[in-house]
Amino acid sequence: MSTHTSHPDIIKRLKRADGHLKSIIAMLEEGRSCLDIVQQLQAVESAVTNAKKILVHDHIEHCLEHAVREGQQSADATLREFKEITKYL
Repeated sequence: MSTHTSHPDIIKRLKRADGHLKSIIAMLEEGRSCLDIVQQLQAVESAVTNAKKILVHDHIEHCLEHAVREGQQSADATLREFKEITKYL
């Protein structure tokens, strides 16, 4: 498995989201206000969504393009993979 230049940024974003999730759990256990909690949940959701978009775009730009240019995968197979991964955007 190869690491892409975007992976360190994605890891950083997901670790930050993980920290926020732990904070949200503590907020719930402490009985904090629902408004405060939902605001933090929105931040986590946004962080995960952005990480996912970066990963999908990176895969399209590097992996799929490389597979076609290097002849590692047929155009039809690459197109099927492209259609499959873009479902997650």
